[in-house]
Amino acid sequence: MHTAIQLILTSLQIGAVYILFSLGLTLIFGVMRIVNFAHGHLFAISALVVAYTVPLLAGWNLPALPAYLLGVVAAVAVTLVLGFLMYVFGFRYFQRDMVGSFILSIGLVLLLDGVFLKVFGGAVRPVPEILPGTVTILGAPVTAQRLALCVAAVIITALLYWAMTRTKLGKALRAVSIDHEAAMLQGVPYGRIAFAGFMIASALAALAGALIAPVTIVSPAIGADYLIKGFIAVIVGGLGSVPGAILGGLFVAAIETVGGFYFDATSATIAIFLLVIVVLLVRPKGLLGHG
Repeated sequence: MHTAIQLILTSLQIGAVYILFSLGLTLIFGVMRIVNFAHGHLFAISALVVAYTVPLLAGWNLPALPAYLLGVVAAVAVTLVLGFLMYVFGFRYFQRDMVGSFILSIGLVLLLDGVFLKVFGGAVRPVPEILPGTVTILGAPVTAQRLALCVAAVIITALLYWAMTRTKLGKALRAVSIDHEAAMLQGVPYGRIAFAGFMIASALAALAGALIAPVTIVSPAIGADYLIKGFIAVIVGGLGSVPGAILGGLFVAAIETVGGFYFDATSATIAIFLLVIVVLLVRPKGLLGHG
């Protein structure tokens, strides 16, 4: 029982980050009908900024938590600037163009790989402990940092879901994702909605990167692994489906956690890809996909 609780808690902690990452991918696809392979670099730049600024601010005798919060603000700001540049000078010219956006995103991946390596170097960057101590939940110990990560991710996901279902912008994003031509005929400004969707996705990637930085080792290549897992999550859940991205993220995290515990990381990865194959064979649109 104790092991099962520990595995569930670990799955939720990992899944929280996968969900935030996947929500950005599925939001971009739903609104713009493009697959952004450079999304992982938005995640990576956020984690790198946090890993760079927190030790710097801590060296100025600033307490760990305020230093981290300032680092998160800086990370989100830098990520939004990068997302803005990617959209304005790139993706806005390839909306609903799968081939063109694919080529553009691969080019951005190669460009940003070189830029990150030049600016941050290839060394890994650990982040100092932000919230010390552990918390016991149903007899299973959880570090305070990972618990805070999970709680923050749940709150952000809930706010996004509320915004998508209750606000004018959220309803416009959903309308565009269902039928952009019909939405435009009803007066929805597609260009502005697409820009808003891309920036919201960039913010989600930034928050995911900032949240994961204190509990992992940060390097310029950190986005690649999360990009693969994020794509698997949205494919399993259904491209363009927000609930599907949440469900897919939890599935991937659960298989990775249970498989890694009872077998090894390689077997868990193989199991994740087998899950994708089975889902696509049974339901090609994904579990909650509609198009």
